[in-house]
Amino acid sequence: MQIEVKVPVLAESVAEATLLDWHKRTGESVRRDEVLVELETDKVVLEIAAPEEGVLTEIRYPTGSTVRSEEVVAVIDSEAKIIEKTVEPEQVPPAVAAKTTPQLAEATQPKLSPAVRKLVAESKLDPHLITGTGKDGRITKADVLAHMERKTATPTPAPAPTPVATPIDGRNDKRVPMTRLRSRIAERLKDAQNTAAILTTFNEVNMQPVMDIRSRYKERFEKEYGIKLGFMSFFTKAVVEALKKFPVINASIDGNDIVYHGYFDISIAVSSPRGLVVPVVRNADTLSFAALERQIADYGVKAREGKLTIEDLTGGTFTISNGGVFGSLLSTPILNPPQSAILGMHKTQLRPVVENGEVVVRPVMYLALSYDHRIIDGAEAVLFLVKVKDMLEDPARMLIQA
Repeated sequence: MQIEVKVPVLAESVAEATLLDWHKRTGESVRRDEVLVELETDKVVLEIAAPEEGVLTEIRYPTGSTVRSEEVVAVIDSEAKIIEKTVEPEQVPPAVAAKTTPQLAEATQPKLSPAVRKLVAESKLDPHLITGTGKDGRITKADVLAHMERKTATPTPAPAPTPVATPIDGRNDKRVPMTRLRSRIAERLKDAQNTAAILTTFNEVNMQPVMDIRSRYKERFEKEYGIKLGFMSFFTKAVVEALKKFPVINASIDGNDIVYHGYFDISIAVSSPRGLVVPVVRNADTLSFAALERQIADYGVKAREGKLTIEDLTGGTFTISNGGVFGSLLSTPILNPPQSAILGMHKTQLRPVVENGEVVVRPVMYLALSYDHRIIDGAEAVLFLVKVKDMLEDPARMLIQA
């Protein structure tokens, strides 16, 4: 039975995908759920697995091809005889080759009629890769001709693009095609700049209260929940409370309408080997500190391992980006469309501040809120950021939602 291998159903926002690397070649045996090829979308890298056991008889698109949702990329013959890979003659150790008897070699070869054997030899084909449809799986002349036709029609998968060095004035430039993810990031960010009226407002927060709580409870927290108590849970909680007070910050523009979201799906910017990705913590207002830390940590691991799904990255009503982990002191984060605002965290540094008329040293972080001035007024943006600052400088307020 001929089984079609299709591109999985992609998200509505993902029109196309790119075939990254075929793990199997035409004529090779495949097992059910064995990965055949990797697929790169605008957001994640997916794996297309074999739906059934059999022989891969056709690869319709080579590496680097652009494909769409539910498009057939390969065909598997589920009734073909599974033939394990044989060791190439030059790879057989001399000691093993010396022990190989003519009788054993003859027994491992497919049984061919004289006419079929002549056709296979003249065409320089490997009979092990030809699916036999005759009695007891014998290879017929029609099987050989069909195999030759498929081999001619099916392009050999091209290798993944590699950097090409071009000498210019005695130096080397590397021209490398953008990945689909990087290209999509560039497109979305440029659209945000061209469409939204982006402004940024700044404030600073004394991180000492949060650091004191972490220091006091970190061991108990990790022992009880099996996860470290970080800063992101505090910031997520503070943002959610501020969004409740200023719902327009959690809204988005749809045509001539403003859509006010009645939920708090917080996007957390995460760095991955393929670029910046923004997985979504859904219903963040209902999650505990431990649940927030666990989900954010899981997203970090999945991003590094390339295992984020389209569902992980879809949606989001507000974004938090922490450039401070890389040493950023101050920045103006860019919007993550269609969201209308994004909070930028930065590096915490000891700075002199005035408290009760005295100069003291405190760990201070600069906060930046970029927002779309088309629907968010400056006063709302400033007051939102002040609310986040107040929640962080008095963390107990997060518990009573004051």
